[in-house]
Amino acid sequence: MIDPIKAVEILAAADARRAARRGFLKAAGGGAVLLGGASLLSGCYGDYEDSPAPTPSPSPSPTPTTAITDSDVLNLALNLEYLEAQFYLYAVNGTGLSAALTASGSGTAGGTVTGGAKVDFSNDRAVGAYAREIAADEAAHVAFLRAALGSAAVAMPNINIDGGANGAFTAAARAAGVIGANETFNPYASPENFLLGAFIFEDVGVTAYKGAAPLLSNKTYLEAAAGILAAEAYHAGIVRTVLYAKGMSTASLITATTKISDARDLLDGSPANDDVRGIGADDDQGLVGSNNAANLVPANVNAIAYSRSSEQVHNIVYLNATGANRTGGGFFPNGTNNPNASLRVGLSS
Repeated sequence: MIDPIKAVEILAAADARRAARRGFLKAAGGGAVLLGGASLLSGCYGDYEDSPAPTPSPSPSPTPTTAITDSDVLNLALNLEYLEAQFYLYAVNGTGLSAALTASGSGTAGGTVTGGAKVDFSNDRAVGAYAREIAADEAAHVAFLRAALGSAAVAMPNINIDGGANGAFTAAARAAGVIGANETFNPYASPENFLLGAFIFEDVGVTAYKGAAPLLSNKTYLEAAAGILAAEAYHAGIVRTVLYAKGMSTASLITATTKISDARDLLDGSPANDDVRGIGADDDQGLVGSNNAANLVPANVNAIAYSRSSEQVHNIVYLNATGANRTGGGFFPNGTNNPNASLRVGLSS
C-alpha cells in the first residue's frame, strides 16, 4: 500500500515533468512507503536437495503510520483558510474572524493573531473591491469547512500576519530578497504592498488544494474541495493580473513577484531545473515568462496547474529555509493545528 502523501508527490512530479521525462519516475529519498507488515525477501536457492534453504534475515518492524483521513485533509485546508481569512479581513476591515469561527474545536484552542491592519484603498478602489470580495470568500470557506467537519474541526492556531520588523511578512520578504536585511515589509501600507502579500499566499493555496485532492475518498468532500480550489484559483488570477498590469508601469512589482516565486521554490524543496515550459529553473513561476510575455497562469506544458504536498506547503508557511522550522515558524509560529501528527509537523522525515 502506498503512503497517500508520498503518492501525491509522485503524481505531482509526473504531472509537472511529463513532457521532459515521459514514462519515467525517479523516486528520491523517502519514495513510496510501505504500510503494514509485509516485507520483500529475495534469495537464490540451490538446485540440490541437500542444499539447505537460507534462513531469511529478520526484517525490522515497520514504524506504525497513522492513515490520513478525509478529516485530516480538510483540517489542513482549514488551517490555511484561517490564515488567508485573517489576512484579508484585517486588510479590509481592520478586524479578523469572529471568535465563533476560531476558538472552538479540537487541538490547541484559542489561537491568537499577531499583526493585521486596515489598508487604505481610497486611491485604488478596484483593488479595494477585489480585497473585499476575497475576504468574504475566505471567511465563507472557514465557516463551510468547520460546518463540514463538525466536531472534528480544529480550532485556529496562533497566526502571525504582522508587517513589522519581527513579523512573518518581513521575514518572508527578506528571505525572498524583496527587501534588505534591515528593512521591513508592511503589506498593509499600500494597495501594491497588499497585492504582494496576497501573492505570497494565493498560489500556495491553489497548489495545496490540488495536491490534497487525490487524498479525499468521499466524493462529496472532493466536490467541495474542487469548488474551493476553483475559488482560490480565481483569487490567484485576480492578484496576478492586477500585479502584472501595475508592473507595466512599475517594474519593481514584477521583480518582486519573481523573487517571491523563487523563494517559494527554495522553501518547498522543489527540484531545480525541472520546469518544462522553460520559464525558469523551477516549478513555481512569476508573472513574466519567456520573451517577457505575461505568465498569469502558472502551469506545466499541458497548461495544468501543479501540486504541492503537505510537507511543501508547511515548508513555505513556516519559512523553513534552513530546515530548522519543522514544527512551526513564519505565519504559524507554533505550527498548524492538525490532529494527525504527520500533518501537524509537515510530514518531516
